[in-house]
Amino acid sequence: MKQWIAAAALVSLAGWAQADGLQSLEKFMTSSQAGEAQFTQTVTSPAKQGQAGRVKTSSGSFAFQRPGKFKFIYQKPFDQTIVADGSVLTVYDADLNQVTQRQQSKALGQTPAALLASASSLQALKAEFDVSSLPEADGQQWAQAIPKNKDGQIKQVKVGFKGDELQTLEIEDGFGQRSVLRFVGFKALPSLPGATFEFAIPSGAEVIRQ
Repeated sequence: MKQWIAAAALVSLAGWAQADGLQSLEKFMTSSQAGEAQFTQTVTSPAKQGQAGRVKTSSGSFAFQRPGKFKFIYQKPFDQTIVADGSVLTVYDADLNQVTQRQQSKALGQTPAALLASASSLQALKAEFDVSSLPEADGQQWAQAIPKNKDGQIKQVKVGFKGDELQTLEIEDGFGQRSVLRFVGFKALPSLPGATFEFAIPSGAEVIRQ
């Protein structure tokens, strides 16, 4: 099953060029309200004995609005939508015509998108994650979040800022799979239409509720 990710809402953080990653993450969580961008994602699976790790690349668009709404649309190489309306998290796989839904309140420790879009402050985030700054690398300031609930799919999340702009999201799951999302063309907006985060179940789709 394609990974539950995604990520959410990422913004420019003016005036924080000299801040460390944790300060930039805190500023993002308290100041960002809505936004949209394009992204590319690279997923690397663990290497098997005698073989190199498999690498898959995808791309698409995302949007978010606080509190707790986000939407990822994967356009290449597969057609998939991940959308949260504030109460329900939905994943739609167009190839399978399959919809999977779960209560969004159960997802905050399991999806990076919920991590970034749902928590309203760094203090709120600390209720679910152990967060810290990491050393500067690749010209970016980094923050790390490790779920306190060790039973979820996510092992750790790293968030990278370049200057005053949040640029990279890295996710490692419990199976050793690593996903790297890079964001371009971010637009900060005061709000987005409510219909942005609505999802109509396609006719004939299989629906799985967890």
